[in-house]
Amino acid sequence: MSRAGEKIKELRMEAGFTQKALAKKLGVSESFLNDVENGRKVVNESIIMRISKILNKNINDISMIEDEEREETESLPTKASYGNLNKKSSSANKEVNEVWASAFSSVLKEIPIYDYSLSKVLGKKVLPIENNKIEGYAQDKVLYIKIEQDDMIGYRIKAGDIAFGHYTSELDSGAIYLFEHNGKRNIRQIKRLDSTKLLLIGNQGSILTETVNVKEIKLIAKLEKVEFPL
Repeated sequence: MSRAGEKIKELRMEAGFTQKALAKKLGVSESFLNDVENGRKVVNESIIMRISKILNKNINDISMIEDEEREETESLPTKASYGNLNKKSSSANKEVNEVWASAFSSVLKEIPIYDYSLSKVLGKKVLPIENNKIEGYAQDKVLYIKIEQDDMIGYRIKAGDIAFGHYTSELDSGAIYLFEHNGKRNIRQIKRLDSTKLLLIGNQGSILTETVNVKEIKLIAKLEKVEFPL
């Protein structure tokens, strides 16, 4: 167990938190916190600050402890040959990088930005994982879509914007969706008229509507919010 891990465990227990309870508060997995306390993983400054806030303890010195431990871990025998020094240094750096990558993967996730076909990744955005979810949705269900047309500009959604959403096949009447109709994909507000009819609503400065049969529509993703470039 590392000194930093021991310190976190000690303060957690003093505050009366179980590993599960503290991990939930931090938005990380219980196994990740267990690895931290047992010295198998390290935490970044952001998590240290969150632990400090949750436990109501000043634990800024933990980052100093981690720096000391990392220096000790990476120190090498002075009698080693230069070849061995380089080999061990490379191995140590790789180990540290893997640990940090593992730590960040527990709290952050790259979300792809797709075109309407969902076949081309145009970029990625990083979002935090909280309680094993992203923005309240399962991690494998979220995505970004780059808006391709101005046919929803009346809703302040225009070409070039990116919309955050989640995959779904369920209709929430009045919400905005990426959907497929007659072999084409579009974004529209969709309202249910009755058990068999839906109203597709676009807005290019004026309202445009189209009534379709429920069976003609394939819902792909519900859009929750839009981000636009400055």
